[in-house]
Amino acid sequence: MNIMKPVVSLDLPMGDDWAYEIKYDGFRSVLKWTKQDISLLSKNNHDLTDKFPEIVDYCRANTPNVSAILPLTLDGELVILNHLYQANFSLIQSRAKSGKINKAAQFIAFDLLLQGEKSLRNKTYNERRQQLEALFKRLFDNPFSPLRLIHTFSHADEAQHVVFTNKSEGIIAKRKSSLYRSGKTHRDWIKVKNWRVIKGCLTAYNEKNGYFSVYVYDDDQLIYIGKCKHGLHDEEADILRQFFRKYGEKSGSIFYMPPAICALIHTLDLHGDELREPQFVRLLPEIEPKTCTIEQLKQDMAMFPTRISFTNLKKAYWQKVTKLDFLIYIREISPYMLPFLKNKAVTLIRSPDGIFGEHFYQKHVPSYAPPFIHDLTNDERIRCDDLTALLWYANHGAIEYHLPFQTVEANAPDEMVFDLDPPDREHFYLAVRAARLIKQMLDHFQLHAFVKTSGNKGIQIHIPIPEGSLSYQETSVFTKAVALTVEKQYPNLFTTERFIHKRERRLYLDYVQHGKNKTIIAPYSPRRTNEASVATPLFWEELTESFKPEQMTLKHVLERVKIKGCPFMTYHIVRDKQPLNQLLKMIRH
Repeated sequence: MNIMKPVVSLDLPMGDDWAYEIKYDGFRSVLKWTKQDISLLSKNNHDLTDKFPEIVDYCRANTPNVSAILPLTLDGELVILNHLYQANFSLIQSRAKSGKINKAAQFIAFDLLLQGEKSLRNKTYNERRQQLEALFKRLFDNPFSPLRLIHTFSHADEAQHVVFTNKSEGIIAKRKSSLYRSGKTHRDWIKVKNWRVIKGCLTAYNEKNGYFSVYVYDDDQLIYIGKCKHGLHDEEADILRQFFRKYGEKSGSIFYMPPAICALIHTLDLHGDELREPQFVRLLPEIEPKTCTIEQLKQDMAMFPTRISFTNLKKAYWQKVTKLDFLIYIREISPYMLPFLKNKAVTLIRSPDGIFGEHFYQKHVPSYAPPFIHDLTNDERIRCDDLTALLWYANHGAIEYHLPFQTVEANAPDEMVFDLDPPDREHFYLAVRAARLIKQMLDHFQLHAFVKTSGNKGIQIHIPIPEGSLSYQETSVFTKAVALTVEKQYPNLFTTERFIHKRERRLYLDYVQHGKNKTIIAPYSPRRTNEASVATPLFWEELTESFKPEQMTLKHVLERVKIKGCPFMTYHIVRDKQPLNQLLKMIRH
């Protein structure tokens, strides 16, 4: 297929002549769209159309909106997203092989090659981009549509910040004046990968395929993490091969050696026991093999900000969960969690010695915080607006993150929340029943609602609303009316009684908690429970009476969100589209 391919580089070009796009880890594809047919073709010209019906269906539904400019040929990437700036290659690969729909796919368009029978290949990148943007104005487009326009950055540092924060695959810089040329015979599209840099011991060489086996230490045990072949200069690679042949013990085509040689390696990820696209950077004769540890590997793969000095990483924060495990969770979950923390005054619960030690609340920036923490706030209230701030507080023992219902500049809420509090975990089924009843009422008002576990024994229902659309007094009228209605329907199961001793083992419908200067646990925040549980966003269909909230632990939630996606993914899009007419009519009349 005659597509333009980026040229790999270690250096990102700078300047006003360049535009910058996120590189997604998926299948490079071409979408051909006519009035009669829609097809998806891989860069190797394999037909993928039948494997991705959601994209075809979306195009068919939008054909009337673009019929005047058909046919179209779009260049882009087929992906299944973890989040807005990171794709999941293993899921898209599995979909392409099996055709089984495990999670919705997207076609992220970054170029327009044909429009209305006219080739655009001899147009500049800027000209093609303008026509591509005009095309997407005709579509029902949002960041999570099956067909999506890639975002472009004008400044390299902005793109680099997004890529680092979200652990994206990399950046593609595109010369604005460039034409669309097939292949790599150009210097107009430059790809810079977002490498993880790791250290490992080389203990085996397979002369049949040329790969070296890479290991790290877990205490005194060697753990295999993958194999590597490319990256060394010819002379250095030949010396390494000869060393294994001379000093290694041969078995079949493999030469084995005790750990003696270490290497610095670039990799994009680590799946199971396979490094993703590994490349040698250089050999490390100066370091001891014992320094290549599983703990150091975890840190290197996490890509922590260098401005923070992380300490006491082996300290137990929960049973079988170390501080390092906790920090890795915060780093990995941050793309999902930060949108909820941004522009909010955060109340922390800090447990510097884990859940086994003392804990305390903190609302204001500590005096010893570095300037980059103080710079985020004008009034010394704690802000976790970016990855570095979030991890700085986590490194200082901030386990729980509680949020108010308004932004720092506002006096009115930007969400309504129902807190459903059963007497204990054995009565979690009551929270499920109450949530379903409230959901029915919210559906009546055509309100989009999102549900999550509290991370302990309850459930919380969030309804995003446009900031300033309702006052706290108005939202309290609505939340109180809903709570009292549920209580009246099932007085033996639910109560609005604030005093615990008067609740008589009923579930507490806490509508009072939704108020100015009060807080709720943030989505994806860990909790100080024995299981290291998490306040976990759920899909409504998951909410059954057999659901076990204690299963939503740090480890489980990270795997879950990659496989199932984030149930709160559209939360901030829905906010400005909430139909409030019926609600306002009920409150004000």
